[in-house]
Amino acid sequence: MTRTVFSIAKYAGIGALALTVVACAPRVDMRGNLPDEEVLAEIIPGEMEKEEVADLLGAPSTSAMFDGESWYYISEVTETLAFFEPEVTDRKVIIIKFDEEGVVAKVEKLDMTHGEKVVPVERKTPTAGNEITFFEQMFGNIGKFNK
Repeated sequence: MTRTVFSIAKYAGIGALALTVVACAPRVDMRGNLPDEEVLAEIIPGEMEKEEVADLLGAPSTSAMFDGESWYYISEVTETLAFFEPEVTDRKVIIIKFDEEGVVAKVEKLDMTHGEKVVPVERKTPTAGNEITFFEQMFGNIGKFNK
């Protein structure tokens, strides 16, 4: 009987250890549209048009705001461990630039080394008007309205 209790405890311990290890594994998320390298190699500047690129790679993640002559394919891989903030482990941007006739002029590949960390400024913009205290807000209207 003690032997069965010992084996049950052993299997329960192994199961608890397995659950602990699985629970601590990071969750990996991939977002965006990242074409395969083999497919990208088929895009030859000076020979392909926008329609052919769209058929080959699909719709871009975004395009240039004003002229529409550049298409951007953006992807990002993040890892999230337990309740911590997600950490970006990989980011790739493929830029396909077209000339005025809609023919591929250039294909660029960017990764995380090309990015820059943007640090927000902690300033506050001053506003016009009076600063009212808590008590002025609570008792400011007393006596203003007479019958």
